[in-house]
Amino acid sequence: MKIKSVELRILQLPLVRPFRTSFGIEYNRDLLLMKVSTHEGVDGWAECVAMIEPLYSPEYMSGAQDVIERFLLPRLFAAGDVRAEDLAGLFRPILGHQMAKSTLETAILDAQLKLEGKSFASYLGSSKKEIDCGVSVGIAPSIDALVEEVSQYVSDGYRRIKLKIEHGWNIEPVSVIRGLWPNIPLQVDANQAFSRDDFGLLKKLDPFNLLLIEQPLDEHDVLGHAMLAAEVDTPICLDESITSFESARDALALKATTVINIKPGRVGGYLESVKIHDLCVENDIPVWCGGMIETGIGRAANVALASLPGFTLPGDTSASSRFFTRDITNPFVMVDGRLTVPTGPGIGVDIDLDFVDEITSAKKVILAS
Repeated sequence: MKIKSVELRILQLPLVRPFRTSFGIEYNRDLLLMKVSTHEGVDGWAECVAMIEPLYSPEYMSGAQDVIERFLLPRLFAAGDVRAEDLAGLFRPILGHQMAKSTLETAILDAQLKLEGKSFASYLGSSKKEIDCGVSVGIAPSIDALVEEVSQYVSDGYRRIKLKIEHGWNIEPVSVIRGLWPNIPLQVDANQAFSRDDFGLLKKLDPFNLLLIEQPLDEHDVLGHAMLAAEVDTPICLDESITSFESARDALALKATTVINIKPGRVGGYLESVKIHDLCVENDIPVWCGGMIETGIGRAANVALASLPGFTLPGDTSASSRFFTRDITNPFVMVDGRLTVPTGPGIGVDIDLDFVDEITSAKKVILAS
């Protein structure tokens, strides 16, 4: 497959409600959208999950675009005929920048699979037609507001609730939500908000029968997570610490985690995600698919990934309406707490091109020659 051009757009897509995590990080949904056009006449689509500022990861949206334009695309264009499977080796000399690399890999894989008439799910190794949906709940302005929001998600049928926690917002919100819904699968996500000095506080979460505590410590403190895992009864799950197959392998060897959150953008793409999934299956470690407030483009690929057999816990693969009044694809609609895995070629969703044009604030086309 030979690339003809790459189109990059900045879109401004408002959220239905603010979404706040630890350290006061508040998500918006300005996003970098990519279209890869091929000489074979098909287009591949992807979105970059990097935020506007480097608050969740070292990558940020304009930096990802710069890396794509200045370093990744010249290598891609010089390679001539390419397949998605070639890109990890092609881009290896460019250190880091997994989200930028993932964007290109996903768009090329979408085009490649359209040419071959295969769906993302079948290519990745899907074993399910539907996946269970979980929802991530940001840090609320009050306990009452939290209860109101969670009540709506439970009423909607979500099969797992995830609460963001931080200093000053931890035991009380968990206690209240667990008291109101004693049987619903519940987990918490700290986004690195705590330190080794907080083991006693995190131990207080044990009585609430949580599925897991996600990324309680700094992403670089893998040993600290191993020490914490030995102190608490609640399973420890790593998110930001897992940036590659190698980091997952080493975290498992250190017993720093017994659950892994796989986010394709964070690890460099869906092919690396499958490698991590397979490693975890071999080691009897459950995995689940994390979310980065993706539009229907990224959500379609995530739903396909989450249909692999090792994804035994509900992920952050919520319905489109959780975040957007109007999505840029045909919306993902949850039925009985589940989403249907797309079966069409590539990512398997239709792009609402008129709406994309309407919310585009900047556009650039880079020709291969």
